[in-house]
Amino acid sequence: MLKKSLAVLCLCLAPVAAQAMPAVGDMVGTNPEEATAALAKAGCTVKEFEAEDGKIEAKCTDAENKLWEVYIDPKSGMVTNVKNED
Repeated sequence: MLKKSLAVLCLCLAPVAAQAMPAVGDMVGTNPEEATAALAKAGCTVKEFEAEDGKIEAKCTDAENKLWEVYIDPKSGMVTNVKNED
């Protein structure tokens, strides 16, 4: 019974994990190749990068095609802010 319950729980949580977005504090890297790969792994497909207010702004879309702006510290490669633009 316990194995069946765990299997059901895993199946229920799988869609939530698949739609995870980058979070503040995530390390994505300081160059476009690293950041693009890390953001894609987190469910965010990068469309372009821009410099904004001393940060790197990655414009990307999620699995539902919602537009997001992910701000990255250019020295540490850490996500500092995430905004939904829809």
